[in-house]
This record gives sequence, C-alpha cells and structure tokens, in this order.
Amino acid sequence: MRFTNSIRFTTHQTFKKQKALPRHIQYLLLTLAPGYFLFLGLIVQPFPEMIKGLISIFTEPDFLITDYVAVGGVGAALVNASLITIMCIILMYILNMNIDGSAIAALSLMLGFSLFGKNLVNIWSIILGVAIYARYQRVPLSNYLYIGFYGTSLSPIITHTVQLVHLALPARLCLSVLVGILIGAIMPPLCAHLINTHKGFSLYNGGFAAGIIATVIISVYKSFGIEVEKRLLWATGYNLMFTEILIPFFAILIIIGSLVERNAWRKYLNILKYPGISGTDFTACEGYGATLINMGVNGIFCTLYLLIIGADLNGASIGGIFTVVGFSATGKTIRNITPIMLGITLASVSKTWSINDPAAVLALMFGTTIAPIAGQFGFFVGIIAGFLHAAVVKNIGIVYGGMNLYNNGFSGGIVAAFLVPIVKSIENRHAKSKGII
Repeated sequence: MRFTNSIRFTTHQTFKKQKALPRHIQYLLLTLAPGYFLFLGLIVQPFPEMIKGLISIFTEPDFLITDYVAVGGVGAALVNASLITIMCIILMYILNMNIDGSAIAALSLMLGFSLFGKNLVNIWSIILGVAIYARYQRVPLSNYLYIGFYGTSLSPIITHTVQLVHLALPARLCLSVLVGILIGAIMPPLCAHLINTHKGFSLYNGGFAAGIIATVIISVYKSFGIEVEKRLLWATGYNLMFTEILIPFFAILIIIGSLVERNAWRKYLNILKYPGISGTDFTACEGYGATLINMGVNGIFCTLYLLIIGADLNGASIGGIFTVVGFSATGKTIRNITPIMLGITLASVSKTWSINDPAAVLALMFGTTIAPIAGQFGFFVGIIAGFLHAAVVKNIGIVYGGMNLYNNGFSGGIVAAFLVPIVKSIENRHAKSKGII
C-alpha cells in the first residue's frame, strides 16, 4: 500500500478509470510549470543579481512569512522554485513513479512553497529521513516520497538550526541534518495515523502532521532557550508582472487540457460534482484533460480573486495559488473552494484584520484545504468552515513560531476534526426525524 497524503474514500460518484496518457507525455506535462518559470526567472533579473539573490535565499531565515521575491528578487525566487521542482520530477522518474493526482499536488506544493520557505539547501535532509524510514520498513522509497515532499514544510527548522550562533558551525550542520532526518522519519507513520482524525475532510494531511511535529520540536528548542522571532517579508508592487505571467500560463493549461483528450469539457463538468474528499484522483476519475482544465480554471479564479480584493501577488501568494492549482488534481473545484474563500473573506468584517493582509491572503488560498467540507455538506456549511478556519489559523501559528510552512494545513485539520462530527450528527438527527435511517 502506498501511503501518500491521502486515503481513498467512497464518494457519491461511480466512475470508470480513464485511460492514462503515455508516460513520457505525463512527465512532459509535469515539466511545463517549472520549465516556464525557469525560463522567466533567467530573463527577468540580471544573472549576477539572480545568483546573489539565490545566495540570500539559501542563507536567510525562512520561517513564515519570508517571501523569496523580497529576499532575492523575482528571478532568484522563480529559479529556486523551478530547480527544486525539476529535481523532484527527476527523482520521481528515476523511481519509475506513475503520474496521478497525488503527484501533481505534491509537485505543485514544492513549486509554490519554494517561493517562500523551501530552498535548494534546506529540504534534502528531510527527504533523506523519509528514505531511511522506507529502508527500515523494507519498502520502496516511492511509497513514501510524496510524504517526504510534504515534510519539507518544516524546512525552516533546518535553516534555523544551522543559524544557532552559540554552537560551532560543524555542530550546527550535524544537528540540522539529524533534525531533518528525524522529521522525515516521523512523517510517514504520523500522516497515516492522523488521516483518521479529520476523515479526509482536510486535503493537507501532511500539514496537519507537520504542525504537530513543529509544535514538539520548537517546544524542545524553547526549553533550551532557543527562541524564534516574528518575521514578515512581503513583496509589493508586482501585481502587473505576475498577472501577465500567471493568467497566460493557466490559459495554456486549459487549452492543453481541451486538446489532449476528447470530451474534456464534459468530463470537467463531471469533476464539479465530486465533493473532493481526500483520496479523490481526478486524473483517474475523469482524465488528464479535464484535470488540466480544472487546474487552469481554479488558477485564473484565485488570481482574479486576489486582484479584486486588492491583495499583493508575490512569492507567498503565488505559492498559495499553485497549491490550489495542484490540489485541483485531487479534490479542489471552483464549486467547493468558493464557499471556503467567501467564509474567510466574511471573517474580515470583524475589523481585527483586513482581507488583503498577508496572513489573510495566505488563509484565503491555503484555507481551501477544507474544501471537501463544502463539497460534501453544501455551500452554507462551507462558509461556516471558512469563517472558523480564518479564526483558527490567525492564532495557531504561535505554538511553533511560523516554523511549519503548512500552517493552514494544521489549522484545517483542527477545523475539520471539530466541525465534521457536528455536521454529521445534525444530518443524522435530521435523517432520523424523517424516518430515512
């Protein structure tokens, strides 16, 4: 059994598994996004400045919120994200892994978060830890690789450990590697266990597990007097540039999706009927064409939503957009993300925060982890879930000092574990009163 960030759940749909595209075409489509951004990254910033920016990205603290566009420039941020994603694709190819919805989601997370927290230096010890765990369990690394990708949400802990100035550099390097290996080794069993807590109604199960690990590790650090300072590096003034980059790319996804398979748009309409509970794979249910259309539509929708509310397009917010796009291959649709986003927007009427504040913008995008709640229980419940998520995510990060990049994944798991049993009990009581059960 392959433990990914999901477990298969029965939905209301029955489907015939779609014929997969040839393997080389699947991998070619995977390289579309990192190739596109690598090309742009190499031309939008002078090469010497881009190299200097990459060095800054590698050496700066990178806990939430550290926008790599603000740290190293647009070119350096795009190159860092592209190279990491390409390396992950190469690793998957070497392991002879199939490309499905889980693969697209995991790689999109790597691309998106490599714009504000993951870099070419701080991710590998965590992946090494997952590899060691797989070897210990005597199973192929491919069984756990996606969990390794998700586990890199804790890569800021690696950077922070290297920068503990009261230790000698060799000690810091060894400690950071050991901490990364420990994180990687813990992630697979924890992910497998915690999926039962929210029953698949939060798509970022890896973020839920990472939040628990971060809470424990940072608590241990604090017991030794190691504190984490607050950080906010948030680039502004790039809306026009990134709009011109993102909208054409998402339009290309829609066009390719329309061309690679027959009846792709009809199958896309079928996708909108799925509740999106964790484990749904749109590439298997409705095919790659419809999945690409769904990804492109959601990408355009999220980009325009941020522009309409006056938010900034930068490394962090684009990371959020690409997380929505990636999970549009395995759960998210415009039908189930819209109520969540409206609920988060509604939460801003409290006036304690503005919907275009950095934390609120991230909550808007990443809070769609609980989109299955809206998909399963309806629009109104989805708005309530979004509202609750906004309240929880605003306060939960204090327990680990921003060291878990998937802060919304942790919050989403809590909201789903809290809300879903309540809604189900109400539904059951209503059904009993009507004599249905």
